[in-house]
Amino acid sequence: MDANKKLGLIGKNISYSFSKIFFEEKFHKLKLNHLSYSIFDLQDIDEVENVLKDTELLGFNVTIPYKEKIIDFLDELSDEAREIGAVNCVLIENGKKTGYNTDAFGFEKTLKIHRKPHQNAALILGNGGAAKAIKYVLNKNGISTKTVSRNSELNFENLDKETVQNHHIIVQCTPLGTFPNTEDCLDFPFEGLSKDHLVIDLIYNPNYTKFIINSAEKGAKTVNGYYMLEQQAEKAWKIWNFKKK
Repeated sequence: MDANKKLGLIGKNISYSFSKIFFEEKFHKLKLNHLSYSIFDLQDIDEVENVLKDTELLGFNVTIPYKEKIIDFLDELSDEAREIGAVNCVLIENGKKTGYNTDAFGFEKTLKIHRKPHQNAALILGNGGAAKAIKYVLNKNGISTKTVSRNSELNFENLDKETVQNHHIIVQCTPLGTFPNTEDCLDFPFEGLSKDHLVIDLIYNPNYTKFIINSAEKGAKTVNGYYMLEQQAEKAWKIWNFKKK
């Protein structure tokens, strides 16, 4: 990598960031003193234009709520990012901005560790950028999916216990319950869960959301978003470095 290069994270209300800690530890361990990682807390996606003017910027991560909106500001998408319709990692090379989706990689690794053979139908809670990556991975692995969101046909008001019983994978993709609002929880028929269920909440802070705690009480296997986050970050690191290896 060239001297004095910057990486960073684009999002909204992101004062707490796993990515900054993760990458700064990596720079320190690898003695990459010429690299820095910045937080770009944008109130509106149009503010990204100022960020992109920085010629030292090598790339950046993208988080809520800009994983879909960032696409308009990019020159190219990886095949996976195009199919998913969301980007969480951008590489800038010779002025060209290419969008990737490493959420899919991180989630697939998580799924392969925890999924049992009988778990062939999933409910995806939420329909934002992260949910799109989750749907892509589940479909790729032959798992049928239904999306539950405020605006979808199946929503949080008509989702019933029987539907939950018939879908043995539940993926919570909304930010509800994230620190500091740790008491918040989706309205969900937890009584439909059992030991046959795998519940994945993409939130990693706190470790145990109200959603995870309520699911575990019904006997479901529960997983938070930390491993997925770690794996998507490692994949982003490879993307930013791949031309140099």
